[in-house]
Formats: sequence, C-alpha cells, structure tokens
Amino acid sequence: MIEFAKVSKQYSRDVFALRDITLSVQKGELLFLAGPSGAGKSTLLKMIAAMERPSSGTLSVNGQSINTIKPSGMPYLRRNLGLIFQQQRLLQDRSILSNVMLPLIVTGAARSDAEKRARAALDKVDLLDKATSGPQELSGGEQQRVAIARAIVNRPQIILADEPTANLDRDNANKVLAALKSFHGVGVTCLISTHDEQYLTGADRIVYLDRGRIVDGWHNGVSHPVEISQ
Repeated sequence: MIEFAKVSKQYSRDVFALRDITLSVQKGELLFLAGPSGAGKSTLLKMIAAMERPSSGTLSVNGQSINTIKPSGMPYLRRNLGLIFQQQRLLQDRSILSNVMLPLIVTGAARSDAEKRARAALDKVDLLDKATSGPQELSGGEQQRVAIARAIVNRPQIILADEPTANLDRDNANKVLAALKSFHGVGVTCLISTHDEQYLTGADRIVYLDRGRIVDGWHNGVSHPVEISQ
C-alpha cells in the first residue's frame, strides 16, 4: 500500500531529513514510527501525504507515485488519507460538529449527509455529547480526539498520525491511541509516530528512526534488522 525505495529528503547540502529509507507498509497494518524528536518521523508521514517530495528514491501510495503526482491528483490521494498533524488546529469560531463536518462540506457532500457522518465519527471517539460545544470548552485530549474524528469522517484507507499523544497526560493519551487502534481493527492502515516509548506497548510493528535513517525495526516482538535500510 505504501512503498519507500531508497528515499532521501535533502533540504540543503548538509541537511538531510531522511536518508535512504526503504520501507513497505501493507494494507491494514498498524505501524508505529519511534525515535527522538528530529529523527525524521514527521517528514516521512508528510511525504506519504505529498506534503513533501523525495529528493531521491521513489515513493508510491496506493500505486500512485508521489515523485510525479500532479496538483490535479492531490485530491484523489488525500481523499483516501486521514491526516492528524500537530500543526493542524480546530477552528475556534465553530462547533465541534461543524469542525468534523468541514472535510465533507469542502468536497461537496450534502449538509445532511455530512452531519450524519460527522455525528457517527464523534460517536466513535466517544465525544458525541460534545457536538455543540466549542473547541475552547474541551480539554487537550478531547480536542485531539476531535481531530481524529475529523480525520476519519471521509472513511480513509490510511490514517497518518504525527505525535498524537504529545502534551497529553497518560489517561488522555491512552484514549487517543485506543481510538486510533479501533480504526485499525476494522481494516484501516495506521501509521503513528511517537518519541515516547511508553506508548509502544502492544504494537504489532515498530520502526525506529534516528537522524533520518531507519536504525531498527521489529514485528510482533521479533527484531528484523536485515529488513531495515542502514
């Protein structure tokens, strides 16, 4: 479903965000990207969404080349992605329900259908009772769960979550991860980045990055260093 082949991202002569990444992600996988801040996790996720392009190597998502994708192909690509990035914020001038409806409204969905699906998405993250509240009335953990509802309202095939537990206490972080894992449980491919290893317990597959390189990885508790690019 996602295929990196010797992908590097270089910003200047001496600055690399990613170096020689080779990684395959299968349909329905739950994959954690681990490593310290600045390891390249955010850049890797942004490349899947074509927010960044490879400097070298090739990347494909659902058979579509990110290297050569044209602006006209972006809506089709991103319609199948649920994006949860740290810089994305809820709109403060509208209700939680309206925030979650927004991705559907901008793609032309009927308002009645958008509201029905937004309510279903909020129910999945246990926040339907907050539908009429404003973002400022919610805790940080609740706002992050609203961001998840907004990301999945389009019924994406892939969820990309960049540090979704950052700045949350353990209880709220666990609720956020439980919500993401519930979507994986119904077949959605999920890539979740974190620098906090306490949240990796129970993960099926983990890929560790450091200074832009994949340095280790394991699946179901078994290390597979021969499958990881160095």
